[in-house]
Amino acid sequence: MRNMYEWVAQTIASKEKKALPVLSFPAIQKLGISVQDIVKDSDKQAEGIRLIADSFDTAAAVSYMDLSVEAEAFGSEIRYSENEVPTVVGHIIESMEEAEALKVPEIGAGRTGSNIEAMKKAVSMVTDRPLFAGIIGPFSLAGRLLDVTEAMMYCFDEPEMVHEVLKKVTEFLINYCKAYKETGVSGVVMAEPLAGLLSEDLAEEFSAEYVKKLVDAVQDENFLIVYHNCGNSAIHTVDTIINNGCKVFHFGNAIDMAEMMEHIPKDCIAMGNVDPATQFRNGTPESVYESTKQVLEACKGYDNFVISSGCDIPPTTPWENIEAFFRAVSEN
Repeated sequence: MRNMYEWVAQTIASKEKKALPVLSFPAIQKLGISVQDIVKDSDKQAEGIRLIADSFDTAAAVSYMDLSVEAEAFGSEIRYSENEVPTVVGHIIESMEEAEALKVPEIGAGRTGSNIEAMKKAVSMVTDRPLFAGIIGPFSLAGRLLDVTEAMMYCFDEPEMVHEVLKKVTEFLINYCKAYKETGVSGVVMAEPLAGLLSEDLAEEFSAEYVKKLVDAVQDENFLIVYHNCGNSAIHTVDTIINNGCKVFHFGNAIDMAEMMEHIPKDCIAMGNVDPATQFRNGTPESVYESTKQVLEACKGYDNFVISSGCDIPPTTPWENIEAFFRAVSEN
């Protein structure tokens, strides 16, 4: 088992830091398969993770940021497609009665079982660096069950209902993390983007408190929770984030990464934030190189900064753009 607290300290102390983009889905291009193929097949998922690790010298390997998996386990309808990440259709809760009746699914429901199997396989394939699985965060999962737009209003109008859902999804996510922990992975990247739309008070009440509960339940020296928030209010709710118990944070391109670094404790890592859509997916090798160089230059004064994408790199991102990102890292 790898001591991840030491990994954090060593990464901060290292003068030459490796990049850690949220890079997994573009593996479909080299494997000759679709997104729908890879999200349903543990063998293909593991092979994709190994392919990316073999292709790029990253600080760690990461699994797929598929924020529909846990909602599907609770019974949500999911829309699949060839080249896009699956999405949740509609909602399954709109009353306190439905929230109280909501059952916490067993681990293995929906695609959670195949995802765990994929990590068991990937752990034996990628041994030279940490490997992180992926989960959704508590409020972001609750939002998918309640409807993302409605969830924001429910925080004001039906807070008890939101808390009822949050208690159940947090219980499920803790169990899910424990199952991942048994595979031997080094931790999970927990995506909590919906919290990035909340005010500071609401972010503390409806996200941070539940994130803390999850972190307290599963994080230890061998298993880290990497907190991801790509919302534009993350800079304004930073106190609720840096006090949630995590040691590694990941931010999207909606915020100024250098400004965020001013708030990050020196013994914690913060990662970000080259635009995954405008640059990685729709840019050119030249524009990706320059954008990466700009983020590196802006954050060069912070030993605890690690360059990354701002969020999950889209499946159909040109491979040349990904290579340009890594070239910028190695040359700057």
